[in-house]
Amino acid sequence: MSPPRKRKAPSPTPLVEPARRESLRSGLLTWYDRQKRDLPWRRTRDPYAIWLSEVMLQQTQVATVIPYWERFLQRFPTVEALATAPLPDVLAGWRGLGYYSRARNLHRAAQELVARFGGRLPSTAAELLTLPGFGRYTAGAVASIAFGEPAPLVDGNVARVLSRLFEVEGPPGDRAREARLWELATALVPGERPGDFNQALMEHGATVCRPENPLCLLCPVREQCLAYRNGRVDELPPAKVRAAPKRMTLAVAVWAHEGRLLLARRAEKGLFGGLWELPAAEVEDDTPDPASAVKLAEALGAEVRVQGHLGTVRRQLTHRSLSLRLLRVTGHPHPTRAPAFQELRWCTPDEASSLGMSTAMHKALEAAVTAGALRG
Repeated sequence: MSPPRKRKAPSPTPLVEPARRESLRSGLLTWYDRQKRDLPWRRTRDPYAIWLSEVMLQQTQVATVIPYWERFLQRFPTVEALATAPLPDVLAGWRGLGYYSRARNLHRAAQELVARFGGRLPSTAAELLTLPGFGRYTAGAVASIAFGEPAPLVDGNVARVLSRLFEVEGPPGDRAREARLWELATALVPGERPGDFNQALMEHGATVCRPENPLCLLCPVREQCLAYRNGRVDELPPAKVRAAPKRMTLAVAVWAHEGRLLLARRAEKGLFGGLWELPAAEVEDDTPDPASAVKLAEALGAEVRVQGHLGTVRRQLTHRSLSLRLLRVTGHPHPTRAPAFQELRWCTPDEASSLGMSTAMHKALEAAVTAGALRG
């Protein structure tokens, strides 16, 4: 008697039905070819230039990025040029873009690319993920756009598009929701022109499938959109609940000597890491001058005496409400090195303004000079 035949295991149901998948890919690619914005990084095949654009575009609007991207490439035209540049020069080229950890990671990654890959970006998302600053999104973007690998990506725009197309529930940051979005992105990207398809998803989210007032009547795939079909476009995704910005006050030492001001470069980690500043120490809002002087003395490793106030500069950062209290100080001896900083320099205002300095501290420098920091 012959043994019973084994039944074939049923094929797993695809995450996205093939007909729907092809309709979505075709519709978005055709729309992208006709409607995409003419952005400078879309006119190059240089992986380094594409990588730079993706890093700059994180948390930053396209219109802001374009001039920075062009100037940065002029100053550091290759991976090798970036890798061999001093970090303060790289941070100076980044000034005004914020989120300076992006620039520090860019610099570290360039050095690793020279050391490990001969100055060339590897062509796979898996290898890119081994470099500083490369998360899943950036690796997928560079691998697909620069090298044509069918690597998925999910950013805020893509998450919104996929949430509406597939009626994905859950608030931003929810683990189950994020996993579902990456599964959908992975299912959709294989096929022709994966890099263009990923860009089509991002472009669609930026210009049509917007957070507010989405242009559904202009959407090339609205017939495939479950949220549109069910009248839930305004519900998905739900708005992200943002924490109130933390208040942060810095006592800033405005120390003048023979027409120069004392500048300090921070350690490379933390807020404003690696950047130059008028030496500062975090204090409470109501910290009196003598206590502020003690904090600054500890940071500088030198006696500090407060002689007066030169004003307060306030800046609103994404996660912080920043107050910079400008204190005219003096002391003895004039420090040339300090325990809390990587480097000290005595600079004229013109020399100081050319250093890698945050926008907030640059405003503080301008305010101090205007208030007469170098007079008297």
